[in-house]
Amino acid sequence: MSLLTLACVNTNVYSVHLADGSHVGNLKRIGALWKFKAVGYDEAGGVEPGGGPLTHLHNTVLSEPDARELNARLKESTA
Repeated sequence: MSLLTLACVNTNVYSVHLADGSHVGNLKRIGALWKFKAVGYDEAGGVEPGGGPLTHLHNTVLSEPDARELNARLKESTA
C-alpha cells in the first residue's frame, strides 16, 4: 500500500490520504489522544464511517498527527 499523507483541516483534525489523493480517514484529537478514524465511500459517494481500505486501523491511537507514525502502524498491521 502507498504511503499515507496528512493535510491539516484544523487544530483538532487532519485528513489522511493515499498517494493518489484518495481520502481514507481522519486523525482526530479526542481529549488528549489522537485517533485515526477510517473513512470509506459507497458507490453513490456517501461516507461510510469506519470503512474503506484502512478499516483495520480504525481507532488506532497515535501520539501526535504524524504521517511517519501512521505509516509505521500501517506496516505493523499488515506484517
